[in-house]
Amino acid sequence: MLRMNKLSRAFGGLKVLQDVNLDIRKGGIFGLIGPNGAGKTTVFNLITGLLQPSSGRIEFEGKSLAGHAPHQITRMGIARTFQNIRLFKEMSLLENVMAGLHAELHYHTHDLLFSTPRFRQQEAWARERALELLSWVQLDRKLSERAENLPYGDQRKLEVARALASNPKLLLLDEPVAGMNTREKKELMDSVRAINARGYTIFLIEHDMRFVMGLCEDIAVLNFGRIIARGVPEAIRTNPEVIEAYLGREDDEPAEAAA
Repeated sequence: MLRMNKLSRAFGGLKVLQDVNLDIRKGGIFGLIGPNGAGKTTVFNLITGLLQPSSGRIEFEGKSLAGHAPHQITRMGIARTFQNIRLFKEMSLLENVMAGLHAELHYHTHDLLFSTPRFRQQEAWARERALELLSWVQLDRKLSERAENLPYGDQRKLEVARALASNPKLLLLDEPVAGMNTREKKELMDSVRAINARGYTIFLIEHDMRFVMGLCEDIAVLNFGRIIARGVPEAIRTNPEVIEAYLGREDDEPAEAAA
């Protein structure tokens, strides 16, 4: 579904990504992990058109993403969430998700001005769809609350619902459980599994190893801009390079002083 071939990105003389090769299969839950500064968010920014590669190629369903603007990539079927929550905080939950549905609505300015049957029909559909998406993340009972009044974990879930509003084929989740407590993480894990079961392909980046290991069946590890490992959770958990990347290498024992 998504393919990266020798993908590289540099900022001046700093090489953030170097020859990254990844294939994300349709229908799965794929995880990309790595220490802080490994280049994970840069991968998402390249996929979604916020950045352009220094070299290499990204393809989605066989089509190159080169030169496409973010809104064009969204229309191709890719949606994402962000590390820093980007909600309309003074709007209700329902309004936030309906705002994400704007590209799916098909009415003209005069329909809006004169509240034509077409406009009313489209708005009714958007409301029902927004309610459905909120129910997928267990927020449908809070639909009238303002986004800014939600607990942090619920704000994260609302952002997932809004991302789904564009009806993506591939959903990118950028550190979805950052700042969540254990209960909130478990709830989101269940929600992501249910979303995947509905036919959505999930690609997430995350620091929380336990969350990734419990959710993803296929994991790659990025360190200093390079992929150092890929495999099933157990293989990743016991990989010496991965352990070293996260925990560092033990220093040699200091030599005993000569007598």
